[in-house]
Amino acid sequence: MKLLTANFLTCAVKACKGSPAAFPLHFRDVELELQEVDFQPDFIRNIIPRVDWEALHRMGTELNFPNIPETKPEGAALENEQLLRDLHRLLLETQVAEGKLICGNCGHEYMIKEGIANFLLPSHLV
Repeated sequence: MKLLTANFLTCAVKACKGSPAAFPLHFRDVELELQEVDFQPDFIRNIIPRVDWEALHRMGTELNFPNIPETKPEGAALENEQLLRDLHRLLLETQVAEGKLICGNCGHEYMIKEGIANFLLPSHLV
């Protein structure tokens, strides 16, 4: 599962709809893999406005990526090649092979196996 995907995921439990704590989901006990991809600075520049930056920064902190700025880069900052490379590495090259995504509201755990998150819920949570 690419880390970019996690920026668009929220808890699927019905009781969590509308709760601000249901997004972002938090990574726990993860096994990360690095899969090199050709550097795509234009893609990174174009995706930044669509990304929830606070959630991305939190995810980067949880996964020990220290080079993610606290505020969303804009204007001239989007020309900083090192920043674009750091974001490229985090969003497109880093993948979660195994681990869990945990809801900050209800605590439900979504297991990640072989890079695929399981969002199927038991019937009592639907």
